[in-house]
Amino acid sequence: MTPISLQHVRAALALTDFDALAAQRRMAPQSRPLQRSEGAPDTPRQASVLMLLFPVGDELTLVLTQRTLNPHDVHSGQISLPGGGQEDGETPVQTALREAREEVGVDGPVQIVGTLSSVYIPRSNFEVHPIVGYMSVHPAWKREESEIAEVLECPLAWLLDDGRKVVEDWNLEGFIRRVPWYNIHGRKVWGATAIILSEFEQRLRQVLDGSQD
Repeated sequence: MTPISLQHVRAALALTDFDALAAQRRMAPQSRPLQRSEGAPDTPRQASVLMLLFPVGDELTLVLTQRTLNPHDVHSGQISLPGGGQEDGETPVQTALREAREEVGVDGPVQIVGTLSSVYIPRSNFEVHPIVGYMSVHPAWKREESEIAEVLECPLAWLLDDGRKVVEDWNLEGFIRRVPWYNIHGRKVWGATAIILSEFEQRLRQVLDGSQD
């Protein structure tokens, strides 16, 4: 397979004739809404996550986090991208960078490469804006121990490895649902994070398939 370069990433994010919803749906749990219902009474809270890319050897890698167990957090223990709620006066990019600094100690210049489609999370009423950034050096992780249990590094090539995708039937809130997930270091990456990664994966596939013609 062609090694994934930053040039490929830029081209993938710049695609215009691309069905983002179809790409997201590939890794979405069965019956999970991908957009907020029209006419819903509450205004969704705004949040951002940072898909931070950096080199490890000759491979581009991204960072994921495993959240700590917290009975007050609806996403307790899950695998996620660094991120969180937007504060007053912040842009989505500023939120993503601040949260990455607070959660995993990202300190240094981050080049903003682009964005992915926003994702609505019904359970917490968040509209999440994924920001893609790049650092030319390996970050020195410094996790916020009260929020982050572990920092995980995932080579981008793993997203294109179908052997790392699993589909299971889960009992979610009393209903049996088909749930696809990525196997990253033996962890189940599912839900909103898998949906975001799925759009990124499918964009990369389109670019890489074209580069091999």
